[in-house]
Formats: sequence, structure tokens, C-alpha cells
Amino acid sequence: MVRYLLKKCIASIVLFFKAFMYMGIFLIFFVLFSIENFQILTLSRTMGVTMLTFVVVEAILTAVYGKYDIGKRKSKPIIYSVFLATLITDVVTYLQLSIMNTNENNNASFKFEFIGILLLVILMQLMWIIFSVYFGNYIYFSINEPESCVVITSDQEHLRQILRVIKKFKKQYRVDYILKADDDKWQDTVLKADAVFLYNVPIERRTKIIELCYHYHKNVYFNPTMADVVEVNAAHIMLDDLSLIGSELQNLSLEQRMVKRALDIVVSLVCIILFSPFMLISAIAIKINDGGSILFKQNRVTRGGRIFNVYKFRTMREDADDSKVVDHDDRITKVGYFLRKFRVDELPQFFNILLGDMSVVGPRPEMVGNVYKYSENLPEFRYRLRVKAGLTGLAQISGKYNTSPKDKLILDLMYIENYSFWRDLQLIFQTLIVLLKSDSTEAFDEKDDSQK
Repeated sequence: MVRYLLKKCIASIVLFFKAFMYMGIFLIFFVLFSIENFQILTLSRTMGVTMLTFVVVEAILTAVYGKYDIGKRKSKPIIYSVFLATLITDVVTYLQLSIMNTNENNNASFKFEFIGILLLVILMQLMWIIFSVYFGNYIYFSINEPESCVVITSDQEHLRQILRVIKKFKKQYRVDYILKADDDKWQDTVLKADAVFLYNVPIERRTKIIELCYHYHKNVYFNPTMADVVEVNAAHIMLDDLSLIGSELQNLSLEQRMVKRALDIVVSLVCIILFSPFMLISAIAIKINDGGSILFKQNRVTRGGRIFNVYKFRTMREDADDSKVVDHDDRITKVGYFLRKFRVDELPQFFNILLGDMSVVGPRPEMVGNVYKYSENLPEFRYRLRVKAGLTGLAQISGKYNTSPKDKLILDLMYIENYSFWRDLQLIFQTLIVLLKSDSTEAFDEKDDSQK
């Protein structure tokens, strides 16, 4: 009875934990900084401007990185999202406070003061975020049992793929039933479950299952097809008294291309200057390691099928072949392992961006051979060549290095069909999360034939 009542109030409980966590983040910053800046906790212009800065920046960055959505995501991704948003908010607010302190009553010139307090604030906030997320998820899953799920697929290979992912979310989902898409008794099984997972189910059967789930309030999850990608950017329109879903497909306009190119130039120049010390250290480390060439050049494909040379720091032996990286790959050098783990090997691509071969955000540039190979099995693959290849993008942030070509393609097409300048900015900032994800550079399994 108690659990039932708590389930009814779960939205309010989550809201309470969210307010509790963000209030703690706020208080840690302002209480600790008030030790040396009493004016931020007394009614003054400094207090108003500083608090407003903190709240607005935190809100904007939460929208960029993700919110405190316990129960929906695992604890670590939530911690990464909230901490990155808070870290940047701390730095921005600290700089704003330092500017406010530059006056005749405090500092005659701008100074970076109270660095120790800033580091203490960041450390305490991190500990508070970790506690709030783990405790919040613990309470949430103590109240909510995993959803009873039925998995419906067309074959064993796709069943293996979807089960591999679902099993990583044991607290959210419990697989009780497994069906083939052509099973005639699917209605009875669907009605027994709380949620339905559809993976590679023929569109006609999928439509019937979704309609049944909608009728009986069953949660349903399915992998998108090309038609779904087109529909994502569609809008409801009325032609006289006829209700339609309209999707006006078009390439980037001239204005969008100009803005995107301007962003590429600015970001690439800033990053080349900012990361030049790391590039210099990497070049020296590669040379010391085996005396070979520093850069690795390879033909890749960008917009319209144009081929260009992509630049990377060399992470493998010079005599290594071009096959995909697998677990425990002995072709990777000791220095190369470090460069790949932290994505430092990608830094020379900022020169590709500056030269106009690539964009900061877009589909990853594929090898020429892969483009032909993937296009044979996935004719839609050619659609990703409607925009320039990118250093980062939705597929790189949401997926992994070893995510299947089909799933990467769907993510790339989702990006292309929903392009906006603000979406590019969001993905640029979200790239920082990739550096924290231990599985973002996860290699292919040597036994996995699906990737070959």
C-alpha cells in the first residue's frame, strides 16, 4: 500500500530531489564565496547580478548537457551532465564576480582571486552531485520495480543486439517475453507486459503493435526507419479541412551554410591556438616512441562524395593495415593508446576544418571503401553526404566507436534533418561528455561479424 502511494507521488518526489540537489549546488557556491565576499549574501547589486548569472547560466547549460533525470538514465551519465553544467557555471560566475570586484573599493585592476575557494567549491559540489544522483536513483528504483518487457525482433542477430543493450538497464527493464515478429499470438503476449521493445520489425506489423500499445497504455520503444527520420522534422498542417503531416525536405540554405562556415572558422582557430601545447607534446611523444611519422593521413569522403585527406596523430605502427580497431589491438602504440583514449589524436582535424574539408559538427568522415560497402547494404547511406563531414556530431556523442553503421546512419540523418545553428552549439558543448565516457572509444569485438 505504501509503495503504491509512493508510485502515485513519484513525479513530486523527483521534483523534490531535483530542487534539493540544485539548492545544494547554489548554496555551496555562495556560502563559501561569501567568506571573502560578504556582499554576495547581502542585499546589493553584486548579490543580484551574481545570483542571476549563476541561475541563468546553470539553466542554459542544463538544457545543453542534460538534467537531473533520475529513473531515466544511469547514475554516471547524469553525474557527468550535471557536473559539467555546474563546473562551467562556477567558472563563469567566478569571472563575473572578479569583474564586479574590480573597482576603487576592492581591486584597482582585474585579478584572479580566491582560486582555492573556487577549487573547494567545485570539489564539494561534485561530492554533493554524486550523493544526490546515487541516492535519488536508489530511492526511485526502491519505489519502482523494473518494467515487465516483451522483446519482438525479426531474427536472432537483432535479438542479440537489443538484449545486449537492455541488459545494461536491469533496474529499468525486465525481459519476461521474447517473440519473433511473425508470431501470430503477439497480441496476448503484448497485453501481459508493461512495455514493448521492437527491433527491426516489418513496418506493417510494427504499426499494428504500436496501435495496440497505444490503446492499452503500454510503453513502446522501436528503432527508427528512414520514414521515421523524415517524420521527426515534420509538422501538422491543414489543407482546407484535410489534416496532413508535412515534411518539407531541403538542403541547408545559403544563410545556414554561411553561418555554419563562420562557426567552423572561429572554433577551429580558437581550438588550434588553445590546444597547440597539447599538439606539440603529442608530436614529440610520437617521435620519441618509435621515431616514425607524426601525422597519419587517409582518404575520407565528405559532402557530395568529395575525397580529401584527413589528418590525425598516428596512433598505430606505421606498417599497420586499415582494418577496424578491435579489443587489445597490438597495432596501437603505447603513446597511441593514450591519444585515442582521450581523443587527442583527433586534434589535427581542426586544420581540416579550417581548410574547409570538414565542419566542426557533422557525420564522421568515412573511409572510401566503407562508403561503397555500407551503401550496398544501406542505400540511405548516401544521404549523409548532403553535409560536410564533421569532427563531432550526434552519432559520436550518442553512440560509440563500435556502434553499428545502421544505427550511426540513423543518428546522422536525424542531425541533418533537424539542423540548426543552436543544435550545432549544443553538440559542440556536449562533446566534453564524450571525454568522460569510458566506453566512447570502445573497440570492435574480434568475434563480432556484424561490423565487418
